[in-house]
Amino acid sequence: MDTKQIVTRMAPSPTGRFHVGGIRTAFYNYAFARQKGGTFILRIEDTDKERNDEAYEQEVYEVFSWLGMDYDEVYRQSEHLPRHQEVLRELIEKGLAYEAEDANDGTGKVIRFKNPNKSITFTDQILGEVTVDTTDLGDFVIARNIDSPLYHLAVVIDDHDEDVTNVIRAQEHLANTPRQILLIEALGFDLPTYAHVPFILGPDGKKKLSKRDANVAALDYRDDGYLPEALLNFLAFIGWNPGTDQEVFSKDELIKTFSLDQVQKGPGGFNLDKLAWLNKQHLNKLSDEEFANYLEPEMTPIRSLPGFDQDIWMKVLPIVRERTHSFVDVRQMIESGDLGYYFADPDLDPQAIVWKKGTVEGTITHLAKVLKMLEGYKGAWDRESLEALLYPYAEEVGKGNVLWPLRYSLSGKDKSPDPFSLLVILGPEVSKRRVQQGIELTKKAA
Repeated sequence: MDTKQIVTRMAPSPTGRFHVGGIRTAFYNYAFARQKGGTFILRIEDTDKERNDEAYEQEVYEVFSWLGMDYDEVYRQSEHLPRHQEVLRELIEKGLAYEAEDANDGTGKVIRFKNPNKSITFTDQILGEVTVDTTDLGDFVIARNIDSPLYHLAVVIDDHDEDVTNVIRAQEHLANTPRQILLIEALGFDLPTYAHVPFILGPDGKKKLSKRDANVAALDYRDDGYLPEALLNFLAFIGWNPGTDQEVFSKDELIKTFSLDQVQKGPGGFNLDKLAWLNKQHLNKLSDEEFANYLEPEMTPIRSLPGFDQDIWMKVLPIVRERTHSFVDVRQMIESGDLGYYFADPDLDPQAIVWKKGTVEGTITHLAKVLKMLEGYKGAWDRESLEALLYPYAEEVGKGNVLWPLRYSLSGKDKSPDPFSLLVILGPEVSKRRVQQGIELTKKAA
């Protein structure tokens, strides 16, 4: 391949679902390469034959596609096995590695790297200068046998052959770096620049993010209605800050602004409330048509609501949009019945129709007055006109006495949009019918 000025890589193993922490690491690599006009590589490290799963590998590609992180080159580590074996033989021939008994059981043979037992120092772009005495590492294993090189050797060879200049990865890999530097020096390879990004902590800010704290699989957030730009925005800010007051960034803005120099050394917390807020900000940028398309994965249960009407739905959509931070909110609206009353008459509780400071007799009187005004009204059925029609009476006798029973008769809910919004959405015939039902039910309970 042609040598590039900057080459970064993301190297997931297909042994489990792609973690949100992996998204952050991938995006830091992606943003750094794009900002520098370099190359971003995706390398599938699939050498663990016992744990590899084709479905997990496909999920990696799906995640990158969903997030819009296009890679310039893609490799599968298993395809490089002949090259790994070649380098392993070279190390043995030069006396830099040797066959030894497996210390675990003493029955098998492994190949160990002959540790020069020295102190090494490297500069990490996030952590600064790091010094390690490698004596404690001993002669570490680099292959099960001549045909099966292990992770440390494989990754060093692949990074070299793929011209990787910058290794940006999680701090959990920091312990691997001294071993890999020893191998790099033994093979005469150029040392890449390292940057180890901090851990992501759970919401309690005390321990690493786990499945007990939140969904950790990237695609779960897609399925819950989080926009890719919102998730990238959220994850990028865990451990990084541009040093400004701006919090909402598009992907392109993140790429332009990102700097490894501003990545903190310590871990950052995973705040689901912050993610929901950011998703809301990104949803607000969508056009009405884009928002309707966004909701499409959730439309089957909505279209299944009794009496569903597309024209009414288009009127309801702005209200749904206002309340939506993710699909979780939409699902809660469906489950709690907050959408059903737009399409079918609600079941009313006669005790709930009466305002807390009102009376049964007063409620009947006020609803009857409202119904009479609606039946005699011939003007435009819009919010401004309906407010002009009904509001003076509500102010005269008490807004709660009029607007509460009106709203409840229309929705059957203690909490719902205001009565004027409901009147406009439901239209004159449905609205008048429901007010009449409210009157009749209240009379029966009197």
